[in-house]
Amino acid sequence: MADITVYTDGSALGNPGPGGYGVLLMAGKHQKELSQGYRKTTNNRMELLAVIVALESLKGEGHNVTIYSDSSYVVNAVEKGWLATWRKKGFKGKKNTDLWRRYLHIAPKHNVKLVWVKGHANIPGNERCDRLAVQAAESNDHEIDYGYENPVLPAQSGLNI
Repeated sequence: MADITVYTDGSALGNPGPGGYGVLLMAGKHQKELSQGYRKTTNNRMELLAVIVALESLKGEGHNVTIYSDSSYVVNAVEKGWLATWRKKGFKGKKNTDLWRRYLHIAPKHNVKLVWVKGHANIPGNERCDRLAVQAAESNDHEIDYGYENPVLPAQSGLNI
């Protein structure tokens, strides 16, 4: 399967406030950008959603995916094993459970490595995703982040993860 490089970023204007994510996917000569704005959300939700959307957009399974993110929350949760512990404890007291469950559903379909990069450090892929995320947050094309505005209990999420 293909080796895919991904840059992601999330933004919230106010925290909570209008937010958005930006994604840049690269495989060989091919590039694809994704972004979406939400009317009320948090920065951490958008950082995590960017990673999820990137993985969900891939065709097929088994890709080697390296995701660069400036979110220590997302990168550390996965790479330092915090997410596995949260899962074992049923996500008790944790935020963004709906998105973490969604991540756990999609990530095992690929070989995923998350790498932390410093934000606003002139890393072209990260800078592009930052612009996409901010533009999406500032746009008038907002969706509703139901997981933030109308959260459901983990048992109601439909994912048995």
